[in-house]
Amino acid sequence: MKAIADLFSTDYGLFSIAGITFMIGMAIWFYRFFNRKMEESERAQRAKG
Repeated sequence: MKAIADLFSTDYGLFSIAGITFMIGMAIWFYRFFNRKMEESERAQRAKG
């Protein structure tokens, strides 16, 4: 219980939550970005020939 209390009530705990949230957000963004680029590339390859 002390760990959860520290996570939400201390500055280092809040920075940890912010860092984890930021990294998860970046992972989602990169996944969607690369999938979109792969689909665009696939469509361009099909259009060529």
